[in-house]
Amino acid sequence: MLLLPCEADIISTVEFNHTGELLATGDKGGRVVIFQREQESKNQPHRRGEYNVYSTFQSHEPEFDYLKSLEIEEKINKIRWLPQQNAAYFLLSTNDKTVKLWKVSERDKRPEGYNLKDEDGRLRDPSMITTLRVPVLRPMDLMVEATPRRVFANAHTYHINSISVNSDYETYMSADDLRINLWNFEITNQSFNIVDIKPANMEELTEVITAAEFHPHHCNTFVYSSSKGTIRLCDMRTSALCDRHAKFFEEPEDPSNRSFFSEIISSISDVKFSHSGRYIMTRDYLTVKVWDLNMENRPIETYQVHDYLRSKLCSLYENDCIFDKFECVWNGTDSVIMTGSYNNFFRMFDRNTKRDVTLEASRENSKPRAILKPRKVCVGGKRRKDEISVDSLDFSKKILHTAWHPSENIIAVAATNNLYIFQDKVN
Repeated sequence: MLLLPCEADIISTVEFNHTGELLATGDKGGRVVIFQREQESKNQPHRRGEYNVYSTFQSHEPEFDYLKSLEIEEKINKIRWLPQQNAAYFLLSTNDKTVKLWKVSERDKRPEGYNLKDEDGRLRDPSMITTLRVPVLRPMDLMVEATPRRVFANAHTYHINSISVNSDYETYMSADDLRINLWNFEITNQSFNIVDIKPANMEELTEVITAAEFHPHHCNTFVYSSSKGTIRLCDMRTSALCDRHAKFFEEPEDPSNRSFFSEIISSISDVKFSHSGRYIMTRDYLTVKVWDLNMENRPIETYQVHDYLRSKLCSLYENDCIFDKFECVWNGTDSVIMTGSYNNFFRMFDRNTKRDVTLEASRENSKPRAILKPRKVCVGGKRRKDEISVDSLDFSKKILHTAWHPSENIIAVAATNNLYIFQDKVN
């Protein structure tokens, strides 16, 4: 009997916070689960870096838009952490329509000894109160509370695909298919529209926005990618509405590779600035590309993720897999790139040595402290014993969402409803 994962448990986003001590996942059921890293202990050194559940809360509920007769899914599309300013943690989570700012805080003391209430919280008769007590804080079991501090709603006609916190930490942006809005964290009832690519006549629509991100250090700069495989860099200092880009990154198409699927597979599913802010990485269906901000006409690096699927595009179109949106991430030093593939495979590319590896995230090979073996996919007739044939790949098992610890070699990989955390072998 095959147990299919419950739809609501499928992980839809993964994100480390700025220190890497916390890891958040969102799922299709609207839940956010936060994992906290174990502190190192002298008597159990091998437990270094294990992540345990810290807090779970329902972030979004299913809603119904009565004006459009549309159901709004509770699925969490993206989570973004804010840098920690005090003892509490703050994160943004969004579904298709509404962004929420959550505060996650700990409580290990509770006040006792109220004057007007008894210990059960009932109001006491004022005539019976003869003495005044000083309330005291008593220790209690640690409680982690998640409270929504702000709800940013009603600003998007289309589905939100990206949120990005600005480096000024006062503003953030949210992007949907045709528009990008700029928000102030303190103001929930209005946002500022900074990009609008909606044509006057919707029949003339030729492209949509697929992802957007702020520059990590310059608060005036952001990029957004499109379904046509192009990236636009915008500068908010030039004008209030950034419809005219400052830079336009596009690779000319090789006519020999042109096919019916060219346009679909060139659509960019993810765009990420490097930590240094010098490069942008984009992921389309078959490749990951690295662009230098100073060179717009072609990428400086192109990595083939699963080129063996080029001959399978017809069947991938028929089973809708060709529309899957894979994400990509940098490691902390921008020297290695990671992105997902099918059959629970994920790929790593070392930019310095140009070496690449295919690894598999599955129940069978993820016993604690097991070492992952590289996998190889063979195309054509003869297959070595440790290779897997391209015809036996499982396209229902796909790794769309991954995250990399900001400073260490720890990665988080979401494979449908399972979260895998792998780290470098420690001697």
